[in-house]
Amino acid sequence: MRMLHTNRARQLPRGAHDRGNGLTQVLDEATISRLRATFSSIRSTEQGPGLLSTHFYSALFSEQPHYRSLFPASMDSQSDKFFRALDFVVTTLDDPERMEGFLAQLGRDHRKFGVEGHHYRSAANPLLIAVQHALTEAIWTPSLTTAWQKLIDVIVGTMAAAADNDDTPATWSATVVSHERILDDLAIVRLECDTPIPYEAGQYLSVQIPQRPRFWRYLSPAIPSNPHGQLEFHVRRVSGGWVSPGMVSETQVGDQWLLSSPLGGLEVDRTSGEDVLLIGSGTGIAPLRAQIMDMAMRAENPRVHFFVGGKYPCDLYDLETLWQLSLSNPWLTIVPVSEEDENPWWHSAPMPQCPSGLHQRLHGPIGRVVAQFGSWADRQIQISGSPAMIKTTLYALQSVGTPSSQISHDPLI
Repeated sequence: MRMLHTNRARQLPRGAHDRGNGLTQVLDEATISRLRATFSSIRSTEQGPGLLSTHFYSALFSEQPHYRSLFPASMDSQSDKFFRALDFVVTTLDDPERMEGFLAQLGRDHRKFGVEGHHYRSAANPLLIAVQHALTEAIWTPSLTTAWQKLIDVIVGTMAAAADNDDTPATWSATVVSHERILDDLAIVRLECDTPIPYEAGQYLSVQIPQRPRFWRYLSPAIPSNPHGQLEFHVRRVSGGWVSPGMVSETQVGDQWLLSSPLGGLEVDRTSGEDVLLIGSGTGIAPLRAQIMDMAMRAENPRVHFFVGGKYPCDLYDLETLWQLSLSNPWLTIVPVSEEDENPWWHSAPMPQCPSGLHQRLHGPIGRVVAQFGSWADRQIQISGSPAMIKTTLYALQSVGTPSSQISHDPLI
């Protein structure tokens, strides 16, 4: 799972703004303070996150043994996602709409596992047990029990309501129609869905491939949705990853992929009157690219500066496409950035050439490069890339005075 980090980004697919029945009204300032102090104590210890996840799943499977079949064989990745999701919930306790939107999306998304509302309600007691057992450096009190019970009611109530009230399909089927190996470790995969998926440009989808059954990964479409159900994903192989090597190296035309409900929240607010700054690195350009293509179909748009980055020049694999988009859309400026000036010796890809008239390629970490131009405080800002890239870019922008309220990015879970 990946975590939304801004009030500016949409929380739910349009038309699906279920708010968990206003349950967050029970979380007053004193309750929020207790919850954050407790969770901070767990987060700050080396073993805390692992203990919390381990105790939760142990208690859940002890009380509901048949739930184990709903999860993948290896729980390592799942446990990490669980903790980071809970971390986000606690972080956004003072922003009910944002928190409940995130929980509702998770509730809908988990329908792909066969999870229904009653499954979430059964997780309430195991979660309370897990928090108690993981809190090794503080004293558990009755007031903490009350505070966590209130929050857990919000979590399971919101997720259960979202799962039970969603009338869209839990999954869609799509056929691979093209698999193009762009780099040794990067492929562009194009698919056609049996039924078009109602996602918005900038959102992402949960994907399962036949080579790795029961393992789901999140990918952002690099093109807007269309009535023909066509999709395009940019996939980079992660060293030691379970799924991405199969997507890059083993995918064949004709393969059937499963996709789940759209998630996330990156979008350009065309009514705000503000111009736009997009910062993408590697395959993280996909949701930004989809939004640009969507904007290109409209008559009027704000100005957009799109910094496209990567560690090596070869990582700017889609530069020609973006340049062509800028030629027919004068509101769009593309700025290429690479940390290194040359490709590594072991990389077989040729050096990409900047098209004539394109901004010259800049050098350095993309966050630092962008921050050299000022705070961009008058822009709507989106960042998309690896968790490390997002964090360093956030730090670089905030260090030059960029308001955090202006910045949005996809989840980090």
